[in-house]
Amino acid sequence: MKGKLYVVPTPIGNLEDITLRAIRILSEVDLILAEDTRVSRKLLSHYKIDTALESHHQNNEHATVSKQIGKMKQGLSLALISDAGTPAISDPGFLLVRETVKAGIEVDCLPGPTALIVALVNSGIPTERFVFEGFLPPKKGRQKKLQQISDEERTIVFYESPHKLNKTLAQLAELIEEDRTIAVCREMTKKFEETIRGTLKEVQQHFEENSPKGEFVIVLSGKK
Repeated sequence: MKGKLYVVPTPIGNLEDITLRAIRILSEVDLILAEDTRVSRKLLSHYKIDTALESHHQNNEHATVSKQIGKMKQGLSLALISDAGTPAISDPGFLLVRETVKAGIEVDCLPGPTALIVALVNSGIPTERFVFEGFLPPKKGRQKKLQQISDEERTIVFYESPHKLNKTLAQLAELIEEDRTIAVCREMTKKFEETIRGTLKEVQQHFEENSPKGEFVIVLSGKK
C-alpha cells in the first residue's frame, strides 16, 4: 500500500493564518519535511503538534528525494512544508512533488497562504492577468529579465530583498515610464505590514528617504 504526500502551506507571518485541515494533516502524518526545522518547530509547538520532523531544503533535496519516495512506497504519509507560504513557490518542493508524481504516489496540495497573492490583491493593480517572476537573477541575466518585465503587458509580481530594493527600483526607472503604477508590499501579515503605492517615481523617492527593512513583494502594472 502506497503512502501519500501532502503539500501544506504555512503562515507567511501571522500564525493564525493556517487552516483547520492543515493543522489536522500535520498532526496525523507520519513525518513532516521542513525547510528549516528550527523555524517549523515554533509553528508546530504553537499548535501542539508533535509529529516527527526532518530537514528538507534546497541543499539536501537532491540527495534525499529517493529516500522520501521510498518511505511513501512503504506506506508512510509525509507532509511537506516550507518556512512560510506554499512549498515549491520560490521555495523547495518542486523536485519532491515531481518525483512523487513519477512514482505513481498521490500528491495532495492544500490551499493556503502565499505572499504573491496577498500582495497582488492588496496592491490595487489589475489582477485578472498577471505573471509571477519569483526572485530576479542576482547578476547573470538580471538586465535581460528587467527588460522583459518592462515590456510585459500583464501585471508583474516578484520578490526582492531589502538590500537590493533601491537598486531594483532604480534599474526599473531606467527602462519604464515614470508614471507606471507600482506597489511595494513589505512584511505581509506581520506586525509592521505596509504597502507603498504610487507611480514608480513616487515609490522610488519614498524608499530613498526611508531605508528598506523586511521582506518585500513588488507588484508592477503592465505596459500600456
